[in-house]
Amino acid sequence: MLQLVEQGEAWRMPQYGLEHGAAAAVIAAVLVASVILVRRCEDVHAAERWLRRCGWVLLTVSVAWTLWGLLPMNFLLHESLPFHFSDAIRLLTAISLIARPGWAVAVLYYWGFTLNLQSVLTPDLNYRQVEHLEYLMYWLLHGAALIVPAVLVWGLGYRPTWRGYALTLAATGLWGGVAMVVNSRLGTTYSYVSGGPEGSSLLDVLGPWPLYLVSVAGLMVLGWGLMTWPWETPRQRENTARADRFGFTRRIQARSGGETPTTGPHRAPAQHSSGSAEPAA
Repeated sequence: MLQLVEQGEAWRMPQYGLEHGAAAAVIAAVLVASVILVRRCEDVHAAERWLRRCGWVLLTVSVAWTLWGLLPMNFLLHESLPFHFSDAIRLLTAISLIARPGWAVAVLYYWGFTLNLQSVLTPDLNYRQVEHLEYLMYWLLHGAALIVPAVLVWGLGYRPTWRGYALTLAATGLWGGVAMVVNSRLGTTYSYVSGGPEGSSLLDVLGPWPLYLVSVAGLMVLGWGLMTWPWETPRQRENTARADRFGFTRRIQARSGGETPTTGPHRAPAQHSSGSAEPAA
């Protein structure tokens, strides 16, 4: 049985309880195992094929879950419309697995490890209809958005760049702006740009709305910059090649003898699409 806490018209999962701890532990274990498996895989093409299949499954599940929330029996004006950052993140996660375009991989890296991480550390999970299904889908989708960027970076060798950093800042402002317009028209709080979540979160210590928006913006600029800098040092760039035509990401090159730092004794695949790596020099 799930632990429940009554709040308003809904029941919610208590933060830092058994269900929260169990889900976080499973996500952490799967993340570590997934990175290790990909790194040890001797056939990078086979690994990427499996990841692509996972991406299609995740895309199907994500779209189905969004449509489930839009059904008349499930629809809630302040929750069901796809204007939360998490709605965008789950699509970015699937797209990154399927095609690995640089823009999606870059934005997922920053959003997945920060905005999405907040949903894991301080979950705002309200049970409205089917408790066990809502619990499963919440943790499946948020967990995937944490595991996939880890696999892409530490498993397949993708690296964000300063261009990817700038793109993510622009995308964040655009998505937040759209959500703010929707909120002003509907009286909602999508993406928490017009008010904080019902439960406790990091926003509670950053001041009241709208002051916390300034604090969050500053943390994003600084924090995401620190997340970019280690990958953009001269030493790191020497070992990577541009992975997409716009330079939003780079990817570790094959060493002499056909061995890559992340994937073992084989060459990184020579690819030419917008989401794939250039041939190693």
